Amino acid sequence: MPEVILLEDEPVLRQELGEFLEELGYAPMCVSSLQEFDQRFDASRHHLAVIDIGLPDGCGLDLIQRLRRDGQQVGIVVFSARHTGADKIQGLGMGADHYLGKGCDLDELAATLAALVRRLGLRQPPQGQPPADWLLEVGPRRLHIPGAPAVPLSQQDLMVLRCLMSQPGENISRRQIIEALGADYLEYDQRRLDTQMRRLRRRVEAASGQTLPVKTLRNSGYCFYLPAQVRA
Repeated sequence: MPEVILLEDEPVLRQELGEFLEELGYAPMCVSSLQEFDQRFDASRHHLAVIDIGLPDGCGLDLIQRLRRDGQQVGIVVFSARHTGADKIQGLGMGADHYLGKGCDLDELAATLAALVRRLGLRQPPQGQPPADWLLEVGPRRLHIPGAPAVPLSQQDLMVLRCLMSQPGENISRRQIIEALGADYLEYDQRRLDTQMRRLRRRVEAASGQTLPVKTLRNSGYCFYLPAQVRA
């Protein structure tokens, strides 16, 4: 799945945009400052970027200009409250591919990203070696991530991942996951599942620097979209 790095300093909006990107099928990494962007950006993974302009430690336009000066081919969408005609001309001139105002319908952001995906050919399978499997060890309750340390898991995290990773590439319904947790689907508050998934994503990212390859299926369920194994 295309990985998107999202730079937005306002916490509530950052979370909402991150969840929206997940629902669209992207794998977002959410950062809040230019410094954090520089620390987390990986040109081999992040082929799309959504960047705010007014940031606590500088201007997003300077970042865009630097990325282009360094030859980065990342597709860049500015998403800013500053969206006069002059702002847009300046942003596009510095290297942004698209410039959207924060008041726009999020469907416009979705369509813009989809157009960039098509233009950059990001849905084409990568060349070379196939990706290594993610491995879930049930007994020790550990998630082994290719190229990163293993992540210890809670019992609930283990049960959710076991449900997803037992069928990689398949769409797993919320009902299947909730029942795997031993709960009654009709009585279960599904917001708890959403919260658990957000915590799990953050935990994996904090421990490994990698994005948990789980796609959110809007109002439906989740899908673990990379090769995976489950070991007892």
